[in-house]
Amino acid sequence: MWTSGRMSNAKNLLGLGVSLYFWGLMDLTTTVLSGSARPLTEGQEDNLSDKLHQRMKRSWVWNQFFVLEEYTGTDPLYVGKLHSDMDRGDGSIKYILSGEGAGIVFTIDDTTGDIHAIQRLDREERSQYTLRAQALDRRTGRPMEPESEFIIKIQDINDNEPKFLDGPYVASVPEMSPVGTSVIQVTATDADDPTYGNSARVVYSILQGQPYFSVDSRTGLIRTALMNMDREAKEYYEVIIQAKDMGGQLGGLAGTTTVNITLSDVNDNPPRFPQKHYQMSVLETAPVSSTVGRVVAKDLDEGINAEMKYSLVDGDGLDVFDINTDPNYQVGIITVRKPLSFESKKSYTLKVEGANSHLEMRFLNLGPFRDTTTVHISVEDVDEPPVFEPSFYFVEVPEDVEIGTTIQIISAKDPDVTNNSIRYSIDRSSDPGRFFYVDITSGALMTARPLDREDVSWHNITVLAMELNNPLQVGSVSVTVKVLDVNDNAPEFARFYEAFVCENAKAGQLIQTVSAIDRDDPQEGQHFFYSLAPEAANNPNFTLRDNQDNTAWILTRRSGFRQHEQNTFYLPILISDNGRPVLSSTGTLTVHVCSCDDDGMVMSCNAEAYVLPVSLSRGALIAILACIFVLLVLVLLILSMRRQRKQPYIIDEEENIHENIVRYDDEGGGEEDTEAFDIAAMWNPREAQLVVKNRQDMLPEIESLSRYVPQACIMDNNVHNYVLAKLYEADMDLWAPPFDSLQTYMFEGNGSVAESLSSLQSVTTDSDQSYDYLTDWGPRFKKLAEMYGATDSSGALW
Repeated sequence: MWTSGRMSNAKNLLGLGVSLYFWGLMDLTTTVLSGSARPLTEGQEDNLSDKLHQRMKRSWVWNQFFVLEEYTGTDPLYVGKLHSDMDRGDGSIKYILSGEGAGIVFTIDDTTGDIHAIQRLDREERSQYTLRAQALDRRTGRPMEPESEFIIKIQDINDNEPKFLDGPYVASVPEMSPVGTSVIQVTATDADDPTYGNSARVVYSILQGQPYFSVDSRTGLIRTALMNMDREAKEYYEVIIQAKDMGGQLGGLAGTTTVNITLSDVNDNPPRFPQKHYQMSVLETAPVSSTVGRVVAKDLDEGINAEMKYSLVDGDGLDVFDINTDPNYQVGIITVRKPLSFESKKSYTLKVEGANSHLEMRFLNLGPFRDTTTVHISVEDVDEPPVFEPSFYFVEVPEDVEIGTTIQIISAKDPDVTNNSIRYSIDRSSDPGRFFYVDITSGALMTARPLDREDVSWHNITVLAMELNNPLQVGSVSVTVKVLDVNDNAPEFARFYEAFVCENAKAGQLIQTVSAIDRDDPQEGQHFFYSLAPEAANNPNFTLRDNQDNTAWILTRRSGFRQHEQNTFYLPILISDNGRPVLSSTGTLTVHVCSCDDDGMVMSCNAEAYVLPVSLSRGALIAILACIFVLLVLVLLILSMRRQRKQPYIIDEEENIHENIVRYDDEGGGEEDTEAFDIAAMWNPREAQLVVKNRQDMLPEIESLSRYVPQACIMDNNVHNYVLAKLYEADMDLWAPPFDSLQTYMFEGNGSVAESLSSLQSVTTDSDQSYDYLTDWGPRFKKLAEMYGATDSSGALW
């Protein structure tokens, strides 16, 4: 059998030539069957299947077919022809085709053996097909020869352009890179057969991006082509690369891709301050760490190359101000380091430096990578509250200090230039008990109430200082007052003591141990001394032994106590402390005489035991108790009604406790008498002299119905002390009426408009003066009108 391949029409001459070329290269195997060709007998057909597994000489002459891809004709594409030596051309042989694409892509003429392609072939989709062919007896359907396999290969044509599968590309290269620095490599893929011609041979070229970049025509590696490319001048580049097959020859197919190249930043620009002088201002009350202002040095670089570090390098405020770098915005923040004072210094000058944190050695010649600027800071004056000196006071004062005693001078001043006057006061929330008072002008801290260490040993008060011209400006200072102990409390029994002595007690027997307490706290510690009170010093029944450890024993002095003679003894005991002065008190020990058994156990301490009658029932007992309860309620009700009875507040004029009655035994000298009292003390008590100016001719007797004021406070010329003492006295007086007394002091002086109404001068005048107008003044002047209107010309005035 042999095969032949030929083109059915003139359109396939090129394909025929290529096929003939490959026919010359094929390894043709020609097998000649012995004998003449004749149909198989029935016996031979039965043994054919067994002989197929044996090596047989084939009549097929073929190996493979070739066909071009992308055929666009209207007729089926002729591929080749199958022919068997047994085929005599009479149509008795039937050719069949099986395998890949049989009947779908390829068909065979079963009579002639011609093979055609009925679909468009694409080598990029499938490069070859494996098929099987067999010759059958058309009449019997039995195979004339064994089945044989052959291959149809698809020949490539240049029908695919190069493609950049990874495009478009994004790349970056540092600015100022040397020429020839690699940027990125691009790769184009051609789907054509690289082993057949130049269809898949790709050449690269640059269409856009010159003269900045170049591309290697063989590898597709993009490099920089221009030196000193500056990112600050141009940062983004769009480069278009072309890949062309057929080695770049005319007629080749081409594909393009875009490469977006970014110049990455390097530190090639030094920082610069846009201003060489900054003017800032800050209030003198600005707290520490508060912001004064900001400075910024511009850097054309970005990212880490633009990071700055600011510092103070010179100036007169290095210890007063500080500067920090904001890492987000790369600005220098000037802050207050120490408290400011307009009165101490009104302005400061600082020299600020801004420098790059990260430097590149190859660009140091472009530096220096630092810059400086000058900052002037003005301190603005603020009306500040008064300031105390010192800022804390600690005072120790004995608890027996007198009311009105100055214990400390509190001092504050206005720190402003105006130096306003200061007024002092106490924050009453810090002194709810009102134990202290401060002088409003001098700042003298005084006691306003008696101090008692045993009640309050520490006082923490707040003294306020207010500017006279601006009450909103208030300063404060803490004053800690420690009340020192004074021996003002006598020792006393720790509890109520009650002892029991048996009738059969012996002399010298211990019946009670007593101890005492003292509210005072002396520095040398507590030590008590015990003894029998003087009235019981020679007590024949009991004696006392001081144990010298703040306890004492009570012992029997005799034996033979009898309940029916005396069942209770009261023993006064004198307790003294070791303070200065020594204080003592007397405590009473109650001793009961009891009946005891032989072991000393108390059996009964009553002289006559009270026993309820046996006949008294429980109901009678409840009735008796109910009667007693009703009587007690009535008694309590009567006492309560008596206590709630109020005393009238209206007091007779003769008993008015707010009047001071001044009585003289002489008539007085009228307006010319200036020796009675010093009126200057009424005008300004602070200017009153220490020595009281007394009347020369008569010593007045002053009777006051108010409570007695200690002479020490009266003789002290400090009016505040006197007022404080009177205030404390009124606060402590529970029976004082609930109203204030208003005393008005008036001095007429010379040149009164009303002139003098005295009758002493009118008697010496010779003019006839009429006082009839007094009757027109109303009933209040009726008495005066009668005195002056009923005068007798012949009589005397006295």
